[in-house]
This record gives sequence, structure tokens and C-alpha cells, in this order.
Amino acid sequence: MKPSQKRARKLKTQSAENATGEVKEASVTHLNESPSPEPPETNPSPPRLNRGRGKKRRLSNNPSETTEQQRGGVVSQRSSLPHHHHSDCNNATTVSAAATSESTPAAPSWETVVKVVPSMDAVVKVFCVHTDPNFSLPWQMKRQYSSGSSGFIIGGRRVLTNAHSVEHHTQVKLKKRGSDTNPRFVLQWNSFLIVSWGLFAALLTVSDDEFWEGVSPVEFGDLPALQDAVTVVGYPIGGDTISVTSGVVSRIEILSYVHGSTELLGLQIDAAINSGNSGGPAFNDKGKCVGIAFQSLKHEDAENIGFPVIGIEWQKMENPDLRKKMGMESHQKGVRIRRIEPTAPESQVLKPSDIILSFDGVNIANDGTVPFRHGERIGFSYLISQKYTGDSALVKILRNKEILEFNVKLAIHKKLIPAHISGKPPSYFIVAGFVFTTVSVPYLRSEYGKEYEYDAPVKLLEKHLHAMTQSVDEQLVVVSQVLVSDINIGYEEIVNTQVVAFNGKPVKNLKCLAEMVENCEDEYMEFNLDYHQIVVL
Repeated sequence: MKPSQKRARKLKTQSAENATGEVKEASVTHLNESPSPEPPETNPSPPRLNRGRGKKRRLSNNPSETTEQQRGGVVSQRSSLPHHHHSDCNNATTVSAAATSESTPAAPSWETVVKVVPSMDAVVKVFCVHTDPNFSLPWQMKRQYSSGSSGFIIGGRRVLTNAHSVEHHTQVKLKKRGSDTNPRFVLQWNSFLIVSWGLFAALLTVSDDEFWEGVSPVEFGDLPALQDAVTVVGYPIGGDTISVTSGVVSRIEILSYVHGSTELLGLQIDAAINSGNSGGPAFNDKGKCVGIAFQSLKHEDAENIGFPVIGIEWQKMENPDLRKKMGMESHQKGVRIRRIEPTAPESQVLKPSDIILSFDGVNIANDGTVPFRHGERIGFSYLISQKYTGDSALVKILRNKEILEFNVKLAIHKKLIPAHISGKPPSYFIVAGFVFTTVSVPYLRSEYGKEYEYDAPVKLLEKHLHAMTQSVDEQLVVVSQVLVSDINIGYEEIVNTQVVAFNGKPVKNLKCLAEMVENCEDEYMEFNLDYHQIVVL
């Protein structure tokens, strides 16, 4: 045992002499090329190699430098050696470290290998002063309030963040990491470049050239796999400096964004994402951005609308009797169409009870999933989310035991009660003290709080969850409240009741109602409300 121990100590000394980052580079070279012959005096047994690698933390005399090298080494080895066992990695790292000077060219510096630290300089803090509209009293605005969130610099002198970080803004400012100057003002709303309520993201820009000096834009990487390391960078509440939290990808699936109307691919990670992290980047072990922190399981303010969808509701076909009744053979799989949006382009070719067998050549299982990656399946709406509005998709269906194929044009899905009004103030119309407005999710939240899905009237909730628009300009118009006066005596208790018709004509939207009232020449104005109520003025 003593000779073996001496050899191990000798090997550690050799590793210390090469403690410059060559250890990591040598390990990659050794695995990708044929191994170099070992000097006789440095050929310890594999178990001793594993123990020798445990002393790597003492390679540098600078504690802070050692910490950065350790992190960089571990991260890079995960990305470079994904298919090797831990023991093999340890052996390769230690053995090739001893022969680096003979068999491997000069390794690049740590600055060129590890990009996580430079990328953090592109993460900025977003300061915003909001003035939200009052949906319950639409002629007023709420009290101003301030918020702090995160964003990061991308190419083209742009800063990417979440849309709700600058929603209903009065003033927006950005501050770079470590900057000793005042935060820079963002250009006004009409110069924001773009605010996408579909992705629920915003692109900001700053006119000051000094803001963009010395910062490299963040690069985007590929979709990570399960258990891949992820680092979330941002400015959460509780401090003014940048915060870094690490974790792994614990789930990849199609997520229904909170209060959103579409489903998009999302990653669930076990890293802490606190208030203020929203809009910050999530880096992989190569220092590239693989996602944006936008929502946690407890967060209730993230919304998403606007991505192209197939305007259908579908049913799983896992029951064998149901499959036989629909004329499916034993080898056929798919999902059944329950309803089709009347305003959707596919309503011209698809019919209820059609069985969707495949989408763009990808077969759909009876549970509505499609192959995603090796050993993984995901909802077929993921295939739709990869399309742009106006794109076409080949849909194969089974109808009356006959297989048909259609090219379907994808469009934006419009709900009767929208999840958002794109940052605009609410519209309203007042006549004889009756306040008419349109129903949206922000309106329901303003009237009934965050638990509106439990407290709002049943008929409004039913329309929110299940109603389909019959035309692209259809809105749900309600009497929000009655401002009491002599002319509306007896109607004071009417609240949040839908307006069905005016003088016998159906009310399609708020503009239609306002035009009919203003052009009315009848002796009386008669409003037909839900629950068979009538208002005559």
C-alpha cells in the first residue's frame, strides 16, 4: 500500500504544476483521440486516480480563482462528456493532466472556455413606473406604482424582457450590472420596437450609445434535456446587485400559461425564481440562454395570447369501444374533434367527429401526444406552436372510415373573453347612468379579485371557459354598473349583466351598441339583458 500512496502523492504534484485550466482541455482531448503512452512512474491504479482527482480544489493559490475554475471545469465536462460514466471521466481527467504538456496543444484560457461570467454582464435591471387602468371605473386610472424586474441584451441593440414588466408603463429605465451612472431611459412606447403579447415578451432599446459599450449580447442555445444544469440570473427583490441561482431542468412539457389562451413549451426548473427575476435569462452550462424566467407556480400575473392555433377542441381516443364506433382500425391512432371555432380557417374543411391522425406528417397518439425526444412524448400542440401565423400545415384525418388530407392555414385564436387587451385602456360607453363595457380577464380580476374563477357569475364564467366567437369582431358587452340618478330609478341593482339586444337588434360589440343608441329615433330605448331582464329608458 505504501508504494501506491507515494505514487498518488506524486501524481497530485504533477497536476498542481499544470493547474491552469489545461486539466479540462486535456480530458476532452484524451476522450476524443487515442490515449498517449504514460510515463512508467505515473501509472497508478484507477481507484487511486479517483481519489487523486478529489484534490483538484487545491490547484490554485487564489481562492476566488479556484472557485471559478472548479465551476467552469465541472460545467464544461458535463457538456463535453455526456455519455461517459463518472469513473471514466475521473480517470481521463487525471491521467491526461499528467501528459498534457507532451500530447496536447496549449489549452485556451478560461476566459474563452467559460462564457457564463461574461454573459452576466448583459443582464440588466428594469425599473418601471406603471399606471394601470381601472377596469371597474374605466374613466379613471389607478395610483402609480413601481416595479423592478430583469432583462438581458441581445443582438441589434435590443433588450429582451417580459411584457408585464413594462405593461401600462409611465416610465421605463434600464441599469447595467456594476454601473455607477443613473439608469438609462428607454425610448417611448411607440419606439419600443415590439411588445409581443403572444410570447408575452417585450423588446426595449436605449438611444444612448454609452449604454451599449463593453457589453456582448447574450447568445441563444438549444433546448436543454432533463437534469441539465441551468443557471438563472436576475435582480430579485431583497437587494440591488445581481443574483445567481442554479438548478436542473426537472420537467419539459406543454404548459398552459397562467390565465393564458394558448399552450406553449415550457421548462420547469428547481432553481429559485423570485419576484424580480422575471424577464431574466436562464443559461445552460455553455453560457448560452435557453429560456426566460417568466412564471412560477405561485405567480398569477403572466398571461399569454396570440400564437397560431388550430381552432378546435378535441377528445382523447383511449377507449377501445369509442375507437370502434368511430371506425378506427386497430393500428390507427388519433384524437377526435369535439368542436370547431366558427371563425377559424379550418372550419371550412374540418368537421366535428373527424379523427386527426397526424399533423405535418407526425402521427398523433390516442392521448394526444407526439414523439418529442428519445424516451419522451409531448402534447401535439407543441407542433402547432412551432408554426407562425399564416403558415399552413398538412392535417390527416379519418372521416367515415375514409382517410383525407387537408392543408390548413393557421391563424390567431380569438376568445370571446380575451385574456389581455394588449396594454390598451378599456373601452366604455355611458348612457343615462348605465355604464357599458366589454368583459376581459383583467376586468374579471378587477371586479372579483384573483379568485374570479370562483367568485364571478356563473354565466360569465361559462362564456369565459367555453363560449366561441361567431365573428372576428364579437365582444361580450355588459352593464358594468348603474350610476344612480332620477332617470334610472329601479335599475340600481343591475351589475355585470350581459346586453343581448337593443330595440330588438342583437348587440355584436360595444361599438355596435354605441352606434345604435346614438342613431336611435324611437320613443323608447329598450335594452334586452341576460336573465330575461329589460331596461326601458
